[in-house]
Amino acid sequence: MGVNRERPHILVLPEDDANRQIANGFLLNFRANQIQILTPAGGWKKVVDRFLQDHEPLMNANAERFMVLLIDFDTHLDRFEQISQKIPATLKDRVFILGAFDDPEGLKKKRLGSYEAIGEKIANDCRDGTNTIWQHQLLVHNVQEVARICQIALPQIN
Repeated sequence: MGVNRERPHILVLPEDDANRQIANGFLLNFRANQIQILTPAGGWKKVVDRFLQDHEPLMNANAERFMVLLIDFDTHLDRFEQISQKIPATLKDRVFILGAFDDPEGLKKKRLGSYEAIGEKIANDCRDGTNTIWQHQLLVHNVQEVARICQIALPQIN
């Protein structure tokens, strides 16, 4: 189901199917009808390429659109800066970069649950204004981005 593009909305561009499942778990439990999960891009570089080619022009034309780039950091914390530098300054307030420190499989190995269960825990934190799951060692690097998205984007879509 699509979003009403005339109202504030968030598009989630996942790197792979595991990230898509996490986003789906979030969506099912956050219950916001203005979030849409896109088809996985097939790699973090492809997420960036698809954003720049397909979504940057549309975001420039629609101030109601927010984007979440959901990637694997593959233990490279500099990846956030690499991607952030490619986002045009005019869009930085509406683009968010989130992901597991290594990959979603690492989250499952740490017994955080299925991918959808992890997404549910993320939704609970957002809804409750807590950061319980975000304090996990494989997610803690996201805390500043999560604060931004919870302050800027999520209040506008509810």
